[in-house]
Amino acid sequence: MADRLLFSKVGRARYISHLDLMRTFQRAFFRAEIPIKHTEGFNPHPFVSIALPLSVGYSSQCEILEFGLLEGTGHEEIPARLTAAMPEGIVVHSCYPAQRKLKELACVNYIMNCEYLEDRPQACEPAMRALLGQDSLVARKKSNKAKSGFTEVDLIPLIKSWRLECQSDTMTLDMVVSAQNPGLNPELIRAAFCQTYPQFTPDFVTFHRREVLDGAGEVFR
Repeated sequence: MADRLLFSKVGRARYISHLDLMRTFQRAFFRAEIPIKHTEGFNPHPFVSIALPLSVGYSSQCEILEFGLLEGTGHEEIPARLTAAMPEGIVVHSCYPAQRKLKELACVNYIMNCEYLEDRPQACEPAMRALLGQDSLVARKKSNKAKSGFTEVDLIPLIKSWRLECQSDTMTLDMVVSAQNPGLNPELIRAAFCQTYPQFTPDFVTFHRREVLDGAGEVFR
């Protein structure tokens, strides 16, 4: 049976790439003297796998890493030992045996904050509501399988729910989107909004992954 970690990635750690993050965990297990399973072959290395790789620059409080813990170390002592070996911004919250298959992870709750240096234009909020209220919203996304390197995807069916809140200089979109097969990167929503309403392009945009969910909308662990 595999084991899992629940960890957060915030602050400067947001800019650690997916591959570098896996290497960071491999080194952290070694420094913390936590014995884990290794890959087989001529060049074995500690096996770690992160579910739903996070885009560079995104923060998260619900990242899941899967690994194999060898005998001799209890799950309860791992979070503190690993966190002490991690760079600033990565905190391990819990360690537990995996009970559910990763394919059951169906949705992700993201928070997208659009910030304006000056007061937010009054028409910004209804523009976003109009965009997400469409029956269809086709966007281009990168694809390694397509000869052109891009494919078209309709974003609307991949958005399960959304809620919009606005303050004087910030528009916040709280959304639940498809996690995989196919998944929806909220950057596509930002791009579609800016392309459709260039006059409302925000000065800064941040993305935060708040929770991962199963098909019934319950927290996935």
